Amino acid sequence: MEKRKRLGRDTQCAKCPWKVSTDPNKIPNGYSVKRHKKLKGTIAEPGSFAGLACPAKAMACHESVKGKETYCIGWLAHQMGPGNNIGLRMKMLDYDLSGVKLDGEQHQRFEDTLP
Repeated sequence: MEKRKRLGRDTQCAKCPWKVSTDPNKIPNGYSVKRHKKLKGTIAEPGSFAGLACPAKAMACHESVKGKETYCIGWLAHQMGPGNNIGLRMKMLDYDLSGVKLDGEQHQRFEDTLP
């Protein structure tokens, strides 16, 4: 059996905007409402096959090092679950997601992650 890839991180960070308990205005590393709103483009239309033929956009963790971005675990869980991002599901078949851990109640819609 082929060994599956690991994500750059597998635990949701303390100030993830997908956590209901996070105040987006207190997200470290230069939080910007304008930039946050632009992340709407990383949210797939649930169940859509669009994006299978070309690389999909992803939300990086705000704790990522520039040039070595890792997936936002809250975003990943949303897109793999209620977001039903089929392109991401297909890509994640190559990854071991057994260590992915969320921390607390999560928002069910991207719009709820905004202040």
